[in-house]
Amino acid sequence: MIATDDDRITALCKTIGAKVIKTRPDHPSGTDRIAEAAQQCEAASHVINIQGDEPLLEPELVDTLARELREDSNIPMITAGSPLDDPELIADSNIVKLVIDRNQNALYFSRSPIPFRRSDTPSLPTYRHLGIYGYRVDFLEHFITLPPSALETAEGLEQLRALENGATIRVHLTEHEAIGLDSPDQIPLIESLLALSQ
Repeated sequence: MIATDDDRITALCKTIGAKVIKTRPDHPSGTDRIAEAAQQCEAASHVINIQGDEPLLEPELVDTLARELREDSNIPMITAGSPLDDPELIADSNIVKLVIDRNQNALYFSRSPIPFRRSDTPSLPTYRHLGIYGYRVDFLEHFITLPPSALETAEGLEQLRALENGATIRVHLTEHEAIGLDSPDQIPLIESLLALSQ
């Protein structure tokens, strides 16, 4: 299902036979939009959200997150991260970084380089956040009752609303290095990679 508030995307979906759910235009985040769409899928107990700016995610990653979410009832929300070594990308505010605890649950997400390297710690990796989420539908129903949080507003990252309200976000670590569409100048590169994959 494609969830959108854009008439152009809706029209395109119909021309290619894709299932589309038209949502309200006033959602503060993509997760809020997904929650509205999920309400129209009454049989769904879990949802995987692939963000529109992640066209190169591997199908195997989608399957893995869906399986982990379904098999562990203690996970309300799941996402993915991959190692990031390039200093230029680490400094890029368009690329979201994350840190995790020993149980692979998210501690924080930021557009800034995290963790801050006060001392040399080569064994401590930097992780890039990949634009895919999985949710239990009952968690989505709770999430939309929460107002956008201060951290969410400051960073422009809705997953911080979940963390600020005590939710656990499991992070599946992968070597997958999909290039997300983080800025307009990447459009030619993404289009060329999509053409190669067809």
